[in-house]
Amino acid sequence: MALRLFGRRAGQLGSSLAQATRAAAVATGELSASCSELFSRQSSTASSSHVREELAAFGAANARFRGLLHVRGLQTSALAMDAFEVQVPSMGESISEGTIATVLKKPGDPVKEDDIIAQIETDKVTIDVKYTGKASGVISKVLINAADLVKVGQQVAIVETGGAAAAAAPAAAAPPPPAPKPVAVEPAKPAAPKAPAPAPAAPTGPSSPTPGPRPERRVKMTRLRMRVAERLKGAQNTYAMLSTFNEVDMSAAIEMRSTYKETFLEKHNVKLGFMSVFVKAAAHALQEVPSVNAVIEGDEIIFRDFYDISIAVATPKGLVVPVLRRADELSFADVEKTINALGKKARDGTIGIDDMAGGTFTISNGGVYGSLLSTPIINPPQSAILGMHAIVDRPVVVKGKIEIRPMMNIALTYDHRLIDGREAVTFLRRIKDVVEDPRRLLLDI
Repeated sequence: MALRLFGRRAGQLGSSLAQATRAAAVATGELSASCSELFSRQSSTASSSHVREELAAFGAANARFRGLLHVRGLQTSALAMDAFEVQVPSMGESISEGTIATVLKKPGDPVKEDDIIAQIETDKVTIDVKYTGKASGVISKVLINAADLVKVGQQVAIVETGGAAAAAAPAAAAPPPPAPKPVAVEPAKPAAPKAPAPAPAAPTGPSSPTPGPRPERRVKMTRLRMRVAERLKGAQNTYAMLSTFNEVDMSAAIEMRSTYKETFLEKHNVKLGFMSVFVKAAAHALQEVPSVNAVIEGDEIIFRDFYDISIAVATPKGLVVPVLRRADELSFADVEKTINALGKKARDGTIGIDDMAGGTFTISNGGVYGSLLSTPIINPPQSAILGMHAIVDRPVVVKGKIEIRPMMNIALTYDHRLIDGREAVTFLRRIKDVVEDPRRLLLDI
């Protein structure tokens, strides 16, 4: 009876704290009277244990109710319920949707500005969904799950700030229930003895063992991996791809690097590598053979008079190709610094769409993994790609004598619809000439 009376009175609490307090006072007074009545009946009732249980439940509920009133009295002015909506950010030009790869926060988690709520995987990059509010808060709702398809501007989570953040925090966990009492179990009676089973028949001939289930794992392809597969297969189906090869004596490049690496590092705060030599050589060759820098669009050939070179970078999630803008105008130090910065962003998963947009020619270096020779696939919509490979000491004929030289195989895969074999071979020969004698860059020959 006391609990029912308490429930009716508590349900009448209005939005006004003053009215709630007055109603609570009336309810508390009536509950106290009910308690006195229950105590007076305890000695005469036949079920005193039932009364004690009801009193105990009432006491706990009354304590919680008083505590709630006290908290409400202190926090009513602060609980303005300020809510901040976390939305899917812009993911770059021509990209309107992505897949939730990871959800990093859950309801009740505290957040501050720039905390990452979730990560979205697109066809090209991984995008961080960040809380951009200035005030710290607590996540009250998470509106997405892993593998959900989301669009730009879609709500991802709701963050309560200020006093609302305290209200959004989860309550303390209830104590675990008491362990069940042990129950005595009578031992089972022994089963009657059974007659022995007949012996199996002897095999009539040799039998091949049947293999059991073999261990295997299934992992869903990421959007990036699916997009890479789609683009490369599309290139194979669309382009008339052909590869031509040459070899480069790396002696001059190695000597230049060995001679100036300390001075270069001290002045530019970046190491001198071979990629910058090939980037500058490629930019030089593209100017001499413009068809390699061109692209087919419909029934037209577009000749680009700018030289934005893409560098293939392997990441745990797939291949990305950040772009060196105006590579022909960059110094060796500029090339090395830009490659290092873009490579780090690619491996960290923070590279953006703008870092990879465009590109007129691609360089892929399989040599860092030990590849001796390959036929790289064109990066659409470009028309050619250069493949670098490992440097290996091997005997070559130099001025009629056999010498051991550090040699690298290079490959050019090109679209034969646009680029003739003569142009492809000429282009690759120009790269060979510049790498074998970097002084040509200074003399522009």
